[in-house]
Amino acid sequence: KMTSTFLLIGHIVLLIPLLSAEECVICNYFVLVGEPTAISCPIITLPMVHPDYNLTWYKNGSVTPVTVERDARIHQREGLLWFIPAILEDSGLYECHVRRLNHSNQKTIKLTVFKNDNGLCFNGKMKFEQKVTSTNTGKIICPDLDIFKDEDNNQPEVHWYKECKPGFLEDKRLLLAEGENAVWIHNVTVQDRGNYTCHMVYTYMGKKYNVSRTVSLEVKEGPRRPEFIYPKNNTIEVELGSHVVMECNISSGINGLIPFWQVNDEDVDSFDRTYMEQFYEERMPHGLAVSGTKFNISKVKVKDYAHRFFCHFVYGTQQFTAYIKLERPARNIQGYLIGGGVSLVFLVFFTLFVYKIFKIDIVLWYRDSCRPFLGKKVSDGKIYDAYVLYPKNRESCLYSSDIFALKILPEVLERQCGYNLFIFGRDDLPGEGKLSEEKLHSS
Repeated sequence: KMTSTFLLIGHIVLLIPLLSAEECVICNYFVLVGEPTAISCPIITLPMVHPDYNLTWYKNGSVTPVTVERDARIHQREGLLWFIPAILEDSGLYECHVRRLNHSNQKTIKLTVFKNDNGLCFNGKMKFEQKVTSTNTGKIICPDLDIFKDEDNNQPEVHWYKECKPGFLEDKRLLLAEGENAVWIHNVTVQDRGNYTCHMVYTYMGKKYNVSRTVSLEVKEGPRRPEFIYPKNNTIEVELGSHVVMECNISSGINGLIPFWQVNDEDVDSFDRTYMEQFYEERMPHGLAVSGTKFNISKVKVKDYAHRFFCHFVYGTQQFTAYIKLERPARNIQGYLIGGGVSLVFLVFFTLFVYKIFKIDIVLWYRDSCRPFLGKKVSDGKIYDAYVLYPKNRESCLYSSDIFALKILPEVLERQCGYNLFIFGRDDLPGEGKLSEEKLHSS
């Protein structure tokens, strides 16, 4: 009975892979046309460790097993169904049958042979999806390459491309994973998302075949790195004796970060016992948290201007610091400058207005006041201000032109207004028959 019990336990253990491996109803495989591929049966876990297993591959609907001849383009070998290489006509359904003693099982696999999109080294619908988290270290894995080894059982060299272009590994954040078909990415950012293609050359029976896989990498937002909201290494102007609230807060996606104030390499409550810190933490939308601390300075003292107030917080193994400094307000001379400028502009406009209205009076006042210093000629270099020519002996007028020209005009313009007139018949020389050009230009 004990022997039968051990045999039963052994049968149960051997059947565990049969029962646990059935994860898909119809499993899907895809391969680029012209490249080799090998399909595994999802019922068992390779390598086959028990000789009682009998695995056979069939084309769907066929009762004839796939050949085991290694030189055939399609053959089964070591539990895998090989296509070396695959052609478009190979697309379809295949079945793997697993038999052991009185138990049998089978699974259907769908193979799709595709072409690349025009101008690209991959097909947008035939990609492996992988995800990494930002700010962390991520890993891009080139899948299903372990089965491709050369005659010496060595893995061929793998070359990587991003968006079908080489050279992206020049980024110092990226590093080939030693002994693996993978690439490490340190400090992942959203710029790392995209399509990564791994390529190798597989040699089988003296012929070389290209093998490629394309991975679509998605970058998920990780916990937000803590950063200062305030202070920002800035200064603020406060009056001596005034009241001010010193506040420090940080934003992050992590709970439990506690900022604290220091001044002169000691806690603020040690620097001044009246400075008592108050801590707080608030939850924000989108998984963010705001942590902060603040203290009141009821009256700013002279010593407060001499030091910087530092806010610290510790994240991981690093300490982050920002400071704020108090300064006396600078004297505001802007009001004086504006007032002086406005006054000057007003004075200029007022002067121009007065000159426009009283221009003649100003000129006459100037001539009258400065006549002793100007001599006979006025400031413009002329002897006369005007030349008066009039008709003589016109008795039809109420006042004759002689009276008007020789009496009235000199009385008003010369005596009252200060003009110098050249009156024909009064200021011309005796014997002159006509006015000379020299006289005319001097008037």
